[in-house]
Amino acid sequence: MAAVNNERVVIVGAGLAGVHTASHLRDAGWQGGIDLLGAEPHRPYDRPPLSKELLTGEVADSWLETDLDALGVRLRTGVAATGLDTAGRRLETDAGPVAWDHLVIATGAAPRALPGAAHAPGVHLLRTLDDARELRAALVPGARLVVVGAGWIGAEVTSTARAAGCEVVVVEAAGAPLPGVLPAEAAEPMRRWYRESGARLLTGTPVTEVRSDGVRLADGGHEPADAVLVAVGSRPDTGWLTGTGVPLGADGSVLADDRLRAGPPGVYAVGDCASFPSARYGRRLLVQHWDNALHGPATVAAAITGGDPAPYDPVPTFWSRQFGRMVQSAGLHSPTDRLLHRGSPAGEDGWTVCWTAPDGTLTAVLTVDRPRDLAQGRRLVEQRALVDPAAVADPAIPLKRAVR
Repeated sequence: MAAVNNERVVIVGAGLAGVHTASHLRDAGWQGGIDLLGAEPHRPYDRPPLSKELLTGEVADSWLETDLDALGVRLRTGVAATGLDTAGRRLETDAGPVAWDHLVIATGAAPRALPGAAHAPGVHLLRTLDDARELRAALVPGARLVVVGAGWIGAEVTSTARAAGCEVVVVEAAGAPLPGVLPAEAAEPMRRWYRESGARLLTGTPVTEVRSDGVRLADGGHEPADAVLVAVGSRPDTGWLTGTGVPLGADGSVLADDRLRAGPPGVYAVGDCASFPSARYGRRLLVQHWDNALHGPATVAAAITGGDPAPYDPVPTFWSRQFGRMVQSAGLHSPTDRLLHRGSPAGEDGWTVCWTAPDGTLTAVLTVDRPRDLAQGRRLVEQRALVDPAAVADPAIPLKRAVR
């Protein structure tokens, strides 16, 4: 269906998902207007380098290369959404109302805070370019950094801070790194990475208060700090949608359908703020990873331009560079899946962990410095391949040869 030239798509959120939605709209033949609204004062940039190359100073910025002017996209920075009138098709912002014919919600996720963390000097969250610049200024040789949370961001920043000559203490309430992401058995080998880097990792240690001079622990102890990073996860940035008629889940996500339509006519959601029903996994997924923000926009653009997109049901993938290692994953595992080790974490050539369902289907793969395992394993997960456990556990056998 050809677009009506006087119709306008308004995209709320100028991150990767928002920019790629605009680009895919033009690729799909959209001839109408496109407004891209970003709450930050900066032009669009990529977020993964914030905890890696940008934080180390290896790169000065991470601007996205999409030429919005060439696409005829009107970028408005420093404009934050504050409310939504779906019946009147009007977006409320701190710069005044914006009319739309089609609305795409791509506001991403905001980091969770802890008691005492809000606006305290020396206490940092890491979501924005300005956040990264402020934290980078604190990572000077000899400075003492306390990181609250041993998730992906906590690990990456710890690695960066140690390379910068900082003393680092990581405090994690759970019993192992990457809680909620990996079972303790799979994550336990990563504990050694902290020790080898010279960082202290305290697990099973809840934090009760975050202050400018450090953190208070549940056992009554105190970890002093020159700077504190709170990295305890994130939540979809959707508070401005409360009471608007756009359905929100208990996790704060926009409850999109399998074409990423978000309830009221003409409204869509994509990226870290949107969950969607997965036929592959039999449940609703909230995937807050770069790969999801990259690929979801094609489905939204096809739906807006009158196409018939296939249900959005990807195999979630993720990567993290930390402690001199490349960690990659594909798929999702469940508590009933069997965990298979492939190679030894004590070796020098990397290692892999695979999960299989009770029927032998490969459901997920996690690799450390084994890109070939990741590439082959991802294809097998996508194909729902049945595999031989003995072959999977033998690192000398290529994963693609483990199919039954």
